[in-house]
Amino acid sequence: MGKKILVVLGHSDGGSFCAALAGNYIAAAQTAGHEVRFLRLADLVFDPVLHQGYKKIQELEPGLLEAQQDIKWAEHLCFVYPIWWGGMPALLKGFLDRVLLPGFAFKFSPDSNFQEKLLKGRTAHLLVTMDTPAWYFKWVYRMSPVAQMEITTLAFCGIKPLKSLMFGPVLSSQPGQRERWLLQTRALAARI
Repeated sequence: MGKKILVVLGHSDGGSFCAALAGNYIAAAQTAGHEVRFLRLADLVFDPVLHQGYKKIQELEPGLLEAQQDIKWAEHLCFVYPIWWGGMPALLKGFLDRVLLPGFAFKFSPDSNFQEKLLKGRTAHLLVTMDTPAWYFKWVYRMSPVAQMEITTLAFCGIKPLKSLMFGPVLSSQPGQRERWLLQTRALAARI
């Protein structure tokens, strides 16, 4: 029996290599018998700014309400995004800030210093592009933006990161290298 998968594209350009990765992941997952929903953040209309932090929750726009329903529906998520200026794009960060709310993704109880993880039972893959060599990103930059997503975002809410693939440098990559990265992506999706 296939899984319910939500693929989230955090790149604003629908013609990007991230979009190609997302498309290949979706195709391979569907071929493997999974049910897939696709969320292209650039298509959503929402304010990415938390104007009052979490002191007062802003009313969610319709696209964000639908995104929350898709996250609840999903058993597995795949986030596809680039590293820009050493972090995830503002579009993706704003989406996470607005959607992974207290009461939806986690909650604190008055008698504990630790959160209750409300999205337990879900898993995730990350497909991350960059213009830095992946080895340099890992050993010099210590993969901090990936760790942020895996540990302090997904795991904080109960989503278990299974695998993160990092592709780079994309800017100077040749078509053969990009095709190998797409094959890696398809193989990952086929193994869910």
